Formats: sequence, C-alpha cells, structure tokens
Amino acid sequence: MKSSFIALSAAAIVAVSIVGMKKPDYVKNAMETFRPAGTEERAPPTSRLLPQQQAVTVNGAKPPVFQEIKRSAQPELDTVVTAATAPAVDESALRYFASRGDTARLQAEISRLKALYPDWVPPKDPLAVPQNADTQLEAMWQLYSQARYAEVRKAIAERQVSQPAWKPPADLIDRLNVAEARMRLINASDLKQYDTVVRIGSEAPSLLTCSEVDVLWRVAEAFFQTDKVQRAADAYSYILTNCDNTTERLATVQKAAALLPSKNVEDLLAKEKTAADGTMEFDSIRDDLARRFVAEANADGKVVIPPQYLSRVERLAETGGLASDALLLGWYYLPRGDMENAEKWFRKARDKEDTASASQGLALTLIDRNDQLAAEDTMYRWRDDSKDAKAVYLAATANLLALEPPTPISADVLKRIAAEAIKSRDASTAQQFGWYARALNQPLTALQWFKTALGFKLDDEPSAYGLALTYLQLEDMNGLAEIQRRWAGRSDRIAKVGEAEQPPEAKAKQLPVPAGTVAVQRPAQASAAEEVSDGRASDIAVSRPRAAARVTRGCKSTLNPQTLAPETALTRGWCLMDMNRPMEAAAAFEVGLLGSSAKTREDAAYGQSLAYLRAGLAGKAAVAAVKAPQNRQRALELQQSILAGKAVAAFDGGRPREAILVLDQLKQLGPERTDLLSLRGYAYLRLKRYADARRVFEALAAIGNRDGQRGLGILYQIFNDKD
Repeated sequence: MKSSFIALSAAAIVAVSIVGMKKPDYVKNAMETFRPAGTEERAPPTSRLLPQQQAVTVNGAKPPVFQEIKRSAQPELDTVVTAATAPAVDESALRYFASRGDTARLQAEISRLKALYPDWVPPKDPLAVPQNADTQLEAMWQLYSQARYAEVRKAIAERQVSQPAWKPPADLIDRLNVAEARMRLINASDLKQYDTVVRIGSEAPSLLTCSEVDVLWRVAEAFFQTDKVQRAADAYSYILTNCDNTTERLATVQKAAALLPSKNVEDLLAKEKTAADGTMEFDSIRDDLARRFVAEANADGKVVIPPQYLSRVERLAETGGLASDALLLGWYYLPRGDMENAEKWFRKARDKEDTASASQGLALTLIDRNDQLAAEDTMYRWRDDSKDAKAVYLAATANLLALEPPTPISADVLKRIAAEAIKSRDASTAQQFGWYARALNQPLTALQWFKTALGFKLDDEPSAYGLALTYLQLEDMNGLAEIQRRWAGRSDRIAKVGEAEQPPEAKAKQLPVPAGTVAVQRPAQASAAEEVSDGRASDIAVSRPRAAARVTRGCKSTLNPQTLAPETALTRGWCLMDMNRPMEAAAAFEVGLLGSSAKTREDAAYGQSLAYLRAGLAGKAAVAAVKAPQNRQRALELQQSILAGKAVAAFDGGRPREAILVLDQLKQLGPERTDLLSLRGYAYLRLKRYADARRVFEALAAIGNRDGQRGLGILYQIFNDKD
C-alpha cells in the first residue's frame, strides 16, 4: 500500500522548533547507539534556561521538558542569557516576510517568537515594524529566508573580517545551524544513508518537533531501515501523541503502515482522535489498512490478524465488487487449511474477473479435494502466465493421471496434457502418463512415456522403475538388463525386478479399462537421453530420511490425510513423494507436523519442504523448512536447495543478475554443482558478460558437459556474426 506524501508548508524552511526541547526517548537511544567507540558522554555545561520558557506550548501541547541551552564552542557566541539581560525581540524577519507577502512564513515566525517570548504581542501591522537599520544584517536575513545558507555564512565571515567587533545575532546563528542540519538530514535520507539520518537527528533534537514532521518521518524510516523497528514505532507514536495537524497525523499512520508490522500499527491506531462531527480521524484509511493486514498475513500462514479487519475485508469483498478483495481472502484462508472458505472466495474472485491468481488459488483447492480434472481445466488457460501457474497446472495433470482407479479422460484433454508435458519437459507428468498407460493395458505407450520422463530427468528413479516393470511385462529381458545395469547400486527395487519375489506391480493382472476411456497419447518427438538444453538447472534432488526410503506402496488410492495419525501421515507423505505427487505429499506432511515426537515433526517439516521444492514452489519450501528445527546437515541441504530453486526461478523469470547474486550466496555454502555452473554461464551470457560466460563454459566443456560445449558454440556464433 502506497502511503501519501504530505509536503511541509513553507514554514518548514523557518525553524519553528523551541530551542532546548527535551529529546524524545528514541533520540536519546539513538545517541547511545551512534556514540564513537571509546568515548564517554560528558557532563553538560552549566545550563541556562530562559525564564519565559517554563510554560511554553507547541501546537497547543506542552513539551515534556526543555533541554538545556549549552555553551557554544565559539566564545563570541557564548552569550549569557538571564532575565535581566534577555535580548529584545528581533522583529526584522517578521517585517521581511510581511513585505514579501509570505503569509506562511509570517505565521511561523509569529509562532516562534511567541514561544520564545510569551509576553510579546505581535504587531497588528508587521509592515509598520521599523526596518532594520543594519542593512547588512537585513541582507543576511533575506539570504536566510531564501535558504541560501552558504551565502549567509560567507556574509557573516566577511563582515567579521571587516568589523572584528561585530557579532552575529545568536538567533540567526541558531536558526542557521538548525536549517543546515535539516538540509543534511534530508539529503542523507534521500540518498538512503539511514545511519547518517539517525546521527544527525540525535545531534539536532530541535528538529524533532511537530513543526518538523517531515524530519520526524524521515528519522522514523531511518530507524526502521537500520533494524530498530520499535524506535521507528516510537517516532510515529511521538507525532500522534504531540502533534495536532490532521493531515499530517493521517499521513503518519499511512507511512507507518507501509513499514511497520501490523501489531505496531494497531498500537498507533489506538491514538486516533474523534472529530467534531463524531467521525474517527483514521476512518478513511481503515479499509486499506485492513487489506494491508490481510495481505501481510498471506505471506505467513501462522499470522492471525484481528477479526475486525478480516470482517472488514469480507464486507468489502461482498459489497465492493473488487475481485482483488476476494483474492486477498482466498489467499488468506488457503495456507491455513480452510479450503472451504478459500474455494468460496477464489470462486467469487474468478466470477468477477478470471485472472491467473484466482484460477491458481481455485485450482489448489480443487487439487486438495482431489478434483484433479476440474483443476486441470481451471488452470489450462493460465498455465503459461508464470512459473507458479505452470507448477500448479502440472501438479494437477500429474495428480489426475495418478488417480486410482484411472478416471476417464477425454481425448482432447489427454492430447493437450501430453503436448504440455513435452513442451514443459515435465518429468512428473510424463512419468504419470507411463503409469496411466500401464493401468490401461498399453505397455508400449507406457514404455515410451517412461523413456521420455527419463529424457527430461535422468535421475528420475520412479520412471526408471516403471520402465523396468514394463520391460518385464513385454518380456524384453535385454531392455530390463540394461536399465538394471544403469541403476546398479542406486535402486534396490529396480535390481529386484524379475526375481522370484516380484513386486505386486509386476505380477498383478492389469486393471480393466474404465468405460469411455481413450488410448493414452504417445509422446511425440521426445528424446529419451537429451539433457536440458536451454541453460536451466536440473531439478533439485535432496535425500529423505532412511526410515522412509523404501516406502513405495500403500498410497495409490487417494484419501484425506486429516483422517490419519501424524506418524501414519508422515509415512504416506514419503510414499506420495515416491509416486511423484508432491502437492498431496505436502498435505500429508502438514498432518505429520502435528506429531507428538520431535523427530516426527522434524521429518515432516523436512519432507514438506522437499515436496514444495519438487513442485517448484521455492518460497513455500523455505517456509516449510522452519516449521520444525532441523539438524545441521539437513538445514544446509535445504538452504542449498531453496537457493538453487530461487536461482532457477530468477533465471526463468528473466532476471539473470538476480540469479547470479543467488548463485554467489549458494557458492558460499559449498562447491557449485555442474548444473548450477551451467546456469551461471547462461546468466552471464544474457548479461553480455561474454568473458565470464566463456570462462564458465570452457570449464564445463573440459569435463565433457554438453551445456558447456553448447555455450561455447553460442559464443562462437555471437563473435562470428560480429566479424
């Protein structure tokens, strides 16, 4: 949510703050933080308070305590101020602003003088104030009013050279110091030098008042950007506690809401005032705040927002007609497992506006209740909208083909699923086509699909296992021996295919073909051995717990994992991973997280993270990884895999620079894998960093890697074309 920017009035140029106001607590804390190492805070010099300042108010609110006016380092400016020697009120600036018709600055100057001299009465006609007889000083005030501070300094210095006995008015020097500090602070803020902003604010507390709300906003942002969230909240709270400008108060809440967590924003909203007409001053932004709180909670499935904000968004979604409000609710309920409400709101959003996000959310709820055919149909139109959309579509297709008994699928749907599996080089859907064809007594078609799946992912053990079973069914013992040779030492179940105690899949009679089912589409023109050829990294493989390593049966039928005990759901999750049904596995692991055993919860969080990685949802994998503590090795594995997934996503999303940054992070955790080194080379190529790309491709080509050879060929073509 974008916050409104409220510009300060011209009065901001003139310092209206009261010299000596007590620093807010957050400023004192900042000073402690930024004091140079090895120094100690000195005791303040003898304080001098103006007697008139004891009951001064700012904007109608009495400041907490006035700060001491300290001795200056310059003797000529160290004027002793007492009740007896208090200077006369300097009305020259007042007259100047009146003569220029600058009413904003005129009012600011009147407020400033009244704050300093409570007994002073403003002249009815400022123009009648006698002009300063000191024309040089008048010129300095004019330069000051034009914010030409360097020229003021120069004029002062030149006059002190020509008139050594002359001393500039302390008022002018004080205001000049404050104005220059403001300028430095704003400049540092614009340049995002947040530590400098906090330091200047701590050194110039007279800037931190209601007359300088823009400065307070900048200091609050600086605290937030330097990881001092509570101090940022204190700064915004200071404004709402002490300042009365309605527009600035509203803007303060908007700015705070754009940065702070919802709990801090809630605390600020408690400082709301009631207007004369009975309305609340922040009513106009509460709808947007409610939307913001729900959106913030969508990023973390464990966050529960106050019910009044959820109800507000629901009311907006029902009456406002915006699909975006219904979408917010759908994505709020989905990660919390409330699939009924999630589906309701996704459908409402889709009815108002059929978008990729609405369809994706609806498809996920359909997958959850096992309506895979409807999920495929919902996502087909949007399958190419984003990588996440493609992952959801392919999850639906893989799950649809994995249903038992096989569900009737029309020829048109089978054809488009087959075409998308080939186009996307999706090993999971290709593998499920193989099992689907086997179930329908089409072993030759199954053989071709298993080979295709292995062409997309050479280390896809379930596809190799299906291929071995199909070779056995076709009595192709040479083919079986070859696949067993390739997987020797890597898969016990492939090695045992054809032995006396064969797996049930090899001995069982084929299931009858459901009425109305058509022949499975064979893959068209798919190479069984071709590696990834567009510079992308291969799928991420992470080991799973040994206890579940051989769970391969018992999950072919579908059921709601919520009906299972946590330990049983954990076992089913690993079984579903073996079946390459990651979204169902993730749901089973979610139930496993409820287990009473710490080991069960650890394995469930680990498994869910792997399931989301398998589905291409690196963001959800990162969330799952921290749902239960992991041992050091697993935590490292997951961190590496999640970063690898983010690198691939960045590359596929057309962000090669981001991909390289993530790969650099990943490289710090261990040696760079060959497939990710290839990804790095292609990222360099997209950025036209040809020397870096050549270095990577030459290293890959030296070990016989095809991506390296292909990359060198591309570079040769680029430079050959230039010649």
